Amino acid sequence: MAHTAAPAAKQAYELRTYELKFGSPAGNIENYFKEALIPALNRQGVKTVGVFREVGKSDPGKIYVLIPFASMDAFAQSATRLASDAEYGKASQNYNALTPDKPPYTRYSTSLLSAFDVLPQMIVPDTKASRIFELRTYESYSEDAARRKVLMFNKDEMPVFYKVKLNPVFFGQVVAGEHMPCLTYMLTFRDMAERDANWAAFSADPDWKRMSSSSEYANTVSNIIRIFLEPSPYSQV
Repeated sequence: MAHTAAPAAKQAYELRTYELKFGSPAGNIENYFKEALIPALNRQGVKTVGVFREVGKSDPGKIYVLIPFASMDAFAQSATRLASDAEYGKASQNYNALTPDKPPYTRYSTSLLSAFDVLPQMIVPDTKASRIFELRTYESYSEDAARRKVLMFNKDEMPVFYKVKLNPVFFGQVVAGEHMPCLTYMLTFRDMAERDANWAAFSADPDWKRMSSSSEYANTVSNIIRIFLEPSPYSQV
């Protein structure tokens, strides 16, 4: 009897957005990510933590941190494991010693995402190559509309992305966070010229035109939030 391979376990993604204090240097929090948080997460088995800045250097600046956990359970256990990690505690001393007059950031928001069936594991690009990232959030006007948009990716749309080289990093349905109901995904390109050319190819693709006119997928997206990012030098994505 033939055996069907078990589907790959779906990752859970935590996506944090840190807003820095206006005019303050980012060195304190960057050192925390590089010397404390990322090594501790790596010890937990999270091997590819992404850290990004917005292209264009907004002020106050924002830092985006992408943490791919093996599962929702791994995410739930992470904070407890950090608290019991002696190396993490030692490496965090300078960060924790910061006072209210020298805060590491103004505030951070976080979203929790469940990976799509069609892309259950993050695809890590070549970290030695020049690259930019496009982070896109699709808001929907109802839970059913969001469900149908996720179905569209899982059933029909992802092959077109691969065909025209809209290179995926991750796709996730937001289960907790801002802008719900929504999904968020990340793409990567060598540069903006490649990005623009590949999106133009997508828009002209006959398979995309066919599925986008289907009543099954009508009115699934009510707003698109698009952010361009570049990796920090120590980013593992």
